[in-house]
Amino acid sequence: MKRDTSRPTTRRELLRLGALAVLSFAGLRRSALAQNTPGAEPIKIGTIGSGRMGGTLGTLWVKAGHPVMFSSRNPEEIKNLVEGLGPLARAGTVDEAVTFGDAVLLAVPYSAYPELGERHARALAGKLLIDVGNAVPARDGAITAEAKEAGIGLTTAKYFPGALIVRAFNTLGYGVLQREANRAGERMAIPMAGDDAHALATAQQLVRDAGFDPVVIGGLARASEFAQGAPLYGQQLTAKQMWERAGLGQ
Repeated sequence: MKRDTSRPTTRRELLRLGALAVLSFAGLRRSALAQNTPGAEPIKIGTIGSGRMGGTLGTLWVKAGHPVMFSSRNPEEIKNLVEGLGPLARAGTVDEAVTFGDAVLLAVPYSAYPELGERHARALAGKLLIDVGNAVPARDGAITAEAKEAGIGLTTAKYFPGALIVRAFNTLGYGVLQREANRAGERMAIPMAGDDAHALATAQQLVRDAGFDPVVIGGLARASEFAQGAPLYGQQLTAKQMWERAGLGQ
């Protein structure tokens, strides 16, 4: 019903109209904030590897509302994993997972990196690549010496040129991550390293969505500070404790 414009607007009507305007503005502001909040929109994630670590992190992200494609050379092998997680989870080949993901989780033995880089580096260029691998001498052989000498973050970058690499989730086993995700009280910290600011911001949000607190140690060159055998490796710390242990200003 239209307001009668032939008579003056009363004070009560002016107050009512003012209140409606304030409520409308507040609603628009909340909507805008929700749209601009990091992590408000789901991130499509592909996994290279769906074993213990890939399966654990992918599961945590699905539960946080992100669509995840778990990959396998034979996708039928991960059918039970995918079906148990509901419609946000799907199975595919490595090629399909790399194409699907705006972010890609690299969760395979480190010795596989050179071959994977040859096959997928071009498709991964410009994408966030979350590297959780460790170079283990008994398993990975000669590449472990290269990773130690050049630094593991820079070694990964060598094999995946163009990818926006962030090192994270490599310091603790999958069982600890399963148990400590979203724990009560102060969350457990995950040390991270990367050179691209936008990729780091996205990766930090994915760490939070998995149920942990991100602590950025620095660029990829500093990933060696939490590589296997380094002082920050294997530490179940809060973010504050991690900052102090790393000697960083909070």
